Amino acid sequence: MAGAIIENMSTKKLVIVGVTLLLFQAFAFMVGGLIAPSPTSPVHYLATKCVDTVKKQQQKTEWLLPWGPNQCDKIQTFDEAVVKMIEANNIVFAVHIPPPNKEMSPWFQFMLVILQFDIAFSRRNPIEDGAVVHIDVGLAYRDDTVSEWTEMAHSFEQRKLNCNFTTTKTSENEGRYYECDSLPFMEVGSVAHKYYLLNIRLPVNERKKINVGIGEIKDIRLIGIHQNGGFTKVWFAMKTFLTPSILIIMIWYWRRITLMSRPPVLLEKVILALGISMTFINIPVEWFSVGFNWTWMLLFGDIRQGIFYSMLLSFWIIFCGEHLMETQFFETLVLGRGELKMCELCVPAIKIFSALERHLTKKLQDQTERNRFSVYWKQVGPVVFGSFCLFIFDMCERGVQLTNPFFSIWGSDVGTELAMAFIIVAGICACLYFLFLCFMVFQVFRNISGKRMSLPAMSKARRLHYEGLIFRFKFLMLVTLACAALTVIFFIISQVNEGHWHWGEHTVQVNSAFFTGIYGMWNLYVFAIMFLYAPSHKRYGDEQSSGVAGANSGEDIQLTTTITHVDGPTEIYKMTGKEAQE
Repeated sequence: MAGAIIENMSTKKLVIVGVTLLLFQAFAFMVGGLIAPSPTSPVHYLATKCVDTVKKQQQKTEWLLPWGPNQCDKIQTFDEAVVKMIEANNIVFAVHIPPPNKEMSPWFQFMLVILQFDIAFSRRNPIEDGAVVHIDVGLAYRDDTVSEWTEMAHSFEQRKLNCNFTTTKTSENEGRYYECDSLPFMEVGSVAHKYYLLNIRLPVNERKKINVGIGEIKDIRLIGIHQNGGFTKVWFAMKTFLTPSILIIMIWYWRRITLMSRPPVLLEKVILALGISMTFINIPVEWFSVGFNWTWMLLFGDIRQGIFYSMLLSFWIIFCGEHLMETQFFETLVLGRGELKMCELCVPAIKIFSALERHLTKKLQDQTERNRFSVYWKQVGPVVFGSFCLFIFDMCERGVQLTNPFFSIWGSDVGTELAMAFIIVAGICACLYFLFLCFMVFQVFRNISGKRMSLPAMSKARRLHYEGLIFRFKFLMLVTLACAALTVIFFIISQVNEGHWHWGEHTVQVNSAFFTGIYGMWNLYVFAIMFLYAPSHKRYGDEQSSGVAGANSGEDIQLTTTITHVDGPTEIYKMTGKEAQE
């Protein structure tokens, strides 16, 4: 009978394939660990205090430069501003990105800026509870050192201060600094220009209570985070190499499926969908971001990754579900006289024929239902709903940042609580999903162990064949669990790593090897699934004599149901009781 490659390929060839995939997996980790630099780099900036001497009547925006030929008039401290009778509204904090003698590059992909206030304790001007800083900020860019600055964005933002004073608030401790949390400030989805300039104002209006009760701000520090250009090049190279690999194996897989005389079953369709989603996330459209100012690339990348997550998690549920068989089943042997008897009870078939008939009818109905996607809506539905929630959460922040890079969902109490709750719930759901998947795999293993009870009644050659199939399938399920565990860990760490700047210094350091290794693992897993579950051109038992084949045909009934067409489902698929009958 024809089956999948995982069933009919010789053990030697299968080991060669497995070792080859393992070597590629090791290479994926080594590419990140030995070749690629760290994924991101932080750069620290201290804002320069510039004095805005431009008259209010002027309509043209005057950009104040902290250093260079046309640098602004500076002051070192606010005490100097008091002596010179400079008002707080005329002080501008200027930050040039990058530092002197350096340039930004499109290979940096994105730019994230974190805000940090240096606030000194003063009994005359303490930080009030629930203090909010009002910020008037502008962003400009240029591509050389002589041209005029072009405004890129301008916004009025609010950030709530969360500061602690670790010592007693006495006159002796005046001048000591508060310990304030970092605040999200800006995120740009592309770095298409060489130079960027930030002008930050803290307007004061005592009548409207604007920037009153925020303490004595001494300095403003910024942390600029961007993707390393070296890591970007390695990442793009991996995508460029893996895209045709997955695309070719996907076309080859589906061609083999369509050559069969029966329509594809659910599992085969889902494997194709998994290959399509992997190809979608692989396509290296990021190459265009090097030459074009595409600020939406971060959002587009999140959408692609969300689609792949949704498809991968759904595939694992269907993959396990389609291989789950009924816990209660009857196994029959065909005797030489054509009689049927129970293997376990060994009673004549005539006494249990009615029960067997009812059982086979129920089993046939179950198999027909199991080959329909709608059966899995209770399991796949939460995955799709969770992915939709991820999309909405992303649109609420990065979608708005397409027009206002200074917007942050973490900027308000409600937004911070929602974001924190989302990350925590997402991590818990990911862990619960993995536990549920482990339970499904346990059920599959338990049912297969029950099926092994039928093996001793077979001939030695046939028994060894099915024992080999069971071992291969169990090993594939364990590999699936390992991939699921690493995927869940990667998802949780990604969420924590992306949000750790918003709630303090708690972070998880992830090097490039983890990113390239997990990405390579996804591609190799999808490649292996499509290769191993493609229909094989070999037929097990072709080399055996007709007498042995005749004997084996009777034994096949123990692990398969009757098929009426040559290109039936794979033996593993049939062994676990999910064959779609005509």
